[in-house]
Amino acid sequence: MDIDFESLRRLIEADRTVRRFQEHRKIPAETLERLVELTRYCHSGRNAQPLRYVAVSDYEMCEKVYSTLKWAGYYKDWDGPEPGERPVAYLIQCLDTKYGQECLCDDGLQLEAISLGMRTLGLGGCIIKAFNAPLVSEMLDLDPRFKPRYVMAIGYPAEEVKLEDMDGHEDSDFKYFRTADGVHHVPKRPLSELVIG
Repeated sequence: MDIDFESLRRLIEADRTVRRFQEHRKIPAETLERLVELTRYCHSGRNAQPLRYVAVSDYEMCEKVYSTLKWAGYYKDWDGPEPGERPVAYLIQCLDTKYGQECLCDDGLQLEAISLGMRTLGLGGCIIKAFNAPLVSEMLDLDPRFKPRYVMAIGYPAEEVKLEDMDGHEDSDFKYFRTADGVHHVPKRPLSELVIG
């Protein structure tokens, strides 16, 4: 199969974290299933494929999940998106402990696949690790064998995100920031800093 490298690079470059959404635009359950299907094709440590997903798109349950999340640690004066800008769906990534107590590299690979898939559909998202996992388990009535690892917040983007080139010094500030016009800026290290030697 021939895949164009530049098209892939542009897709990855365009796949940015989004924290404010068009809450009036809903996402069908079938779309969430399509996104989860992408994970079937990801690499898997030991090929155990131990990750499972809970799809949430019901408004009431979305509000409950939202209440367990912590948003944008660098924005000390921002508690997360306001009503009208909140995610309209979530995918809760869970480890099925029947297949082991760790997932090796699977979690990141699958989240990236989902995120790239979302971008091709015009969606945006935020991968969240800072959440109350025991409360999420309780709210979703999860069997104890399923351990929540990440929450992917999903919706149609309601903010602009721009990449910024860092100056190439190892001690450069890498913290994302938002300017007065509401644009979210993300500093990225140059290639020269990524390759050793």
